[in-house]
Amino acid sequence: MNQLKVVRKSTEELNKKNFEIVVVGTSLGGLEALTVLLADLPQSFPLPVVIVQHRHKSSHNRLTYFLQKQSSLPITEAQDKEEILPGRVYLAPADYHLLIESPSDEEFSLYENDFTEWGSVAAEPIHNSKSPIPNRGTPKFALSTEAPVCYARPSIDVLFESAADAFGEKVIGIILTGANSDGSEGLAKIKAEGGLTFVEEPASALCPAMPASAIANVEVDWILPLSKIAPCLVNLLSKN
Repeated sequence: MNQLKVVRKSTEELNKKNFEIVVVGTSLGGLEALTVLLADLPQSFPLPVVIVQHRHKSSHNRLTYFLQKQSSLPITEAQDKEEILPGRVYLAPADYHLLIESPSDEEFSLYENDFTEWGSVAAEPIHNSKSPIPNRGTPKFALSTEAPVCYARPSIDVLFESAADAFGEKVIGIILTGANSDGSEGLAKIKAEGGLTFVEEPASALCPAMPASAIANVEVDWILPLSKIAPCLVNLLSKN
């Protein structure tokens, strides 16, 4: 049965999202899939791309080294408390869950009524004048050694759910080839928050179990062959 499916959203609806981050999850067959995906993202790609690839805890930086050969975007392993920057690819380190921390609302020392007098002319006080003015910071990574989720650490669900909490409807979630159901719950959370969801067409996946699980549990926006995902993503963001 043909699994290709697209739930199209209007350009006007997508333009309102102002997407801020892409999160990707993959497992068995992920090296080949990520090679295709990253090779098709241009150097001008505007968003951070954060990836969980299930791998052995002793794999060290070999994945980063290999993928960097295929990509025009800088690729690094995410560090604890590192700020998330646009136009970069971040990999979850082996044997650590990777989370995105929502920035706490910092407060300036100035208050609204500090701006109500200009020279010798007094301006009308602002209602609730002692409310602090919030200054939203930059989201950061956090690493965790808590127990594996879906037998995996790093877990796709952990990354996706934290991204949905931090960015809400501004997240794009992508599930690629893999051997278990990790990522289905996280993708559902992204969908529930109003984000955009992609899944690799199971027929094009080296291991279809993970994409099939996501499709069975989430009303996915785009189900595409691997080779079509990056071009579709670039096209959508160029209109955004």
